[in-house]
Amino acid sequence: MANLEERMDAMYARDRVWGIAFVVVLWVVYLFTFFTMTELIDSEASMALLIGGGLVLLYNTGSITAMLKQYLEHKRSVYEPDIRHLDEKRAMDAKR
Repeated sequence: MANLEERMDAMYARDRVWGIAFVVVLWVVYLFTFFTMTELIDSEASMALLIGGGLVLLYNTGSITAMLKQYLEHKRSVYEPDIRHLDEKRAMDAKR
């Protein structure tokens, strides 16, 4: 079994991939929606959609970035309890 640091690094790497994937999908969905809707609505509504959606993208991208930074800085307190509980569960399942 890998040591604790390697396992925490692997968990962080997975969380990072999922966080980045979420942001990318969010941007793609927003851009698709924006360009699809601009053909159907007037310029004022299009501007409102651009501003509102831009704020959503800005805040969500910023929050995921901050979350990943915090996970990296506090890796031990975030991931060590999970790893400990997973090990305990495996040990209990092995006894059955």
